Parts: sequence; structure tokens; C-alpha cells
Amino acid sequence: MRATLFVSPGACSLACHVVVLEAGLPIHVVPVDLRDPAAPHRAVNPLGRVPTLITAAGEVLTENSALLPYLADQSPSSGLLAPVGTVLRARTQAWVGYLNAEIHTGCFRAINRPQRYCLDMKGQATVREQALLRLQEALEPIESALQDRATLDGEHFTIADAYLGVFGAWVRALGADFDRFTELHRFGRGYEQRASVMRARAWESTTQP
Repeated sequence: MRATLFVSPGACSLACHVVVLEAGLPIHVVPVDLRDPAAPHRAVNPLGRVPTLITAAGEVLTENSALLPYLADQSPSSGLLAPVGTVLRARTQAWVGYLNAEIHTGCFRAINRPQRYCLDMKGQATVREQALLRLQEALEPIESALQDRATLDGEHFTIADAYLGVFGAWVRALGADFDRFTELHRFGRGYEQRASVMRARAWESTTQP
């Protein structure tokens, strides 16, 4: 059985797709429509989220924070994640945790789906406004870490960078209020020029769920 990774165009699952390509893993990538209640990934992941991975052994794994290190560990020579027990590995995983908790869940979920937090339309506008302000605060440590660096650790492209690139694109779409994050935008331009990212985006934009 070949491992299968379910992704959705424009979603955070791009990070795992990029890691699969960076590591050269023999994983079948399948696009799904998150709005489709009959989408194939729902049969194994009742939450209906991507990324969802079915391993070659038939095990189901979900969530970027788990899948990114798992995928990197399938190809240690890729350099996407430092060896177990090293400080560098812990720092990379700390960035993954920060991006997942502070940027994705803490900010973009409220920006993109304020109705989850308030039923009133006026209240939803307030939720989104506050989430945008919180995002500016949450991006500051990232902007600082990228000073004079091509990647978060300053040397290697890691799973944290694969994840950050997703949000770099989302931040650019928010407009002029975020123009001041020049280091993040520089990182984002470099990210979009990586062969793995271009391949993943091209495939996701042309392959229909």
C-alpha cells in the first residue's frame, strides 16, 4: 500500500505537500474539496481537515504539528528536521508550535471564520478586527527572527519554513496594513521561488478534487 496525503488548494496542507517534495517521499498526494461532505479524507478523518495522511501501513495521521516532523523523519538526509535530542530540533519544533497556535489558530481562524466566535454580524466584524491586530503582534517575533536570514534558523530550510511560507502568502493577501513586515515578505518571495513550492502550487492549482 502506498501512503496517501490529502491536501486542499489554498489550505495549510501546502506545508506538508512541500515537505513531501523536498524530501522526495513516495507519497500519493490527493486533492480534496473541504466543502464536500463526501470528500474521501472524511472517511478516515471525521473532522474533515487537511492535511490527513494514510501511511503505507494504513495508519491515519493528522495535524501539521504532527505530520511535518513525521514526514521529515522519513528522510533524515533531507535536513528538514535536526536529529532527535538536539537543541536545533527543539527550536524548529518550537516554531512549528508557535505558527500553529499563535498564527494559524490564534489569528487566522478568527480572521477567516469570525462566525465561529460570534453569531452577530457586528460582533463578527469586531472579532476579525481584533484578530488582525493580534496578528500584527504575533508576527513581530517572526519578523525579528528573519533579520538578515533566509530561514528561521538562519541556515537550513526546515519544516518550520515550509509552514511559515503558507502564512507568508496569507499575510500578503491582507493588504497594506501588513506591508511593514518586510523581512517576512522577503522570506515569502524566496519561498515562492523554491522548486518544491512551485511544483506543489502548480499541481494544486491544476488538479481538480
